[in-house]
Amino acid sequence: MLYSRLSCISLQLSDKETIQKKTVATEQNTQKTPMSTASLVAPPPPFPLSSAHLRRLSSTGRDGSRIAPRIRSSLNNVFTEPRFENEASMTGAAYDFKGATTSLSEEILSSSKKVTIVRHGLSSWNEENRVQGSSNLSVLTETGAMQALKCRDALSNMNFDICFSSPISRAKSTAELIWQGREKPLCFLDSLKEAHLFFLEGMTNEEAKKKYPELYKNWRENPSNFHVNGIYPIQKLWGTAREAWKEILLTPGENFLVVTHKSILRALICTALGLGPERFRAIDVNNGGICVFTFNKRGEAMLQAMNLTAHMYSDHVYQY
Repeated sequence: MLYSRLSCISLQLSDKETIQKKTVATEQNTQKTPMSTASLVAPPPPFPLSSAHLRRLSSTGRDGSRIAPRIRSSLNNVFTEPRFENEASMTGAAYDFKGATTSLSEEILSSSKKVTIVRHGLSSWNEENRVQGSSNLSVLTETGAMQALKCRDALSNMNFDICFSSPISRAKSTAELIWQGREKPLCFLDSLKEAHLFFLEGMTNEEAKKKYPELYKNWRENPSNFHVNGIYPIQKLWGTAREAWKEILLTPGENFLVVTHKSILRALICTALGLGPERFRAIDVNNGGICVFTFNKRGEAMLQAMNLTAHMYSDHVYQY
């Protein structure tokens, strides 16, 4: 019995001595082998760390050194903090859109730009289902004027530097109604005119279909190859749209309003996104519909909204 108790005490003592020896050995090894830089470095993050993240990581270690610089150097420059020419080029979760599209300005701009494009209100030839083209005989209807006023109210919180408009009657009247009460310039650009459709202009769609069946079919089903006397109006419109973009983007200011027609509006959208004339009918914008583009300093476009029409059915006011 006495022997048994002594054995238990002896075992407990030996266990304690063993633990103490292991603890001393561990401490000695730790002192002999200083903590390496690698032990402070976490695996590379799955996404680039922001400057705010780096500030949180930039705590001081036991030896008084800064940890964040070690993280930078240990990753051999794999991590690079994103650099922006202008914070305005960042939209939502997108850091930047460099190279996403082709430059429409062909030169560096003084600042990023925001361009809001509005299609004119309902016209007399819209109501009569006639081919409009570049004709100045189609005028804004009473309904179209009400649509223009709804656009004006919907954009009342937006501070535009200038308004550009087509000089053709239905677009010009729409722009004048939207621009009511604003003191900044309203400018008319020929490059915002609608496509010229020759003798089809003024005809109802039914009349044109009956009188020129092949020509009308080509216009409706293959517009990029529609031509009259060797002239291709839609292909020509793409060049006109690029000219319009350059005029707009090289104008001083940062926030512009544009009022124009559906065909040239389609061309403006497609050229901004790098799409060819064969995509002409892939885009549709209602009377009074609103589209919004952001351009970086390189003149490259990001489409932010297309054919906004909530204001047509409510008192909605946009803020962007």
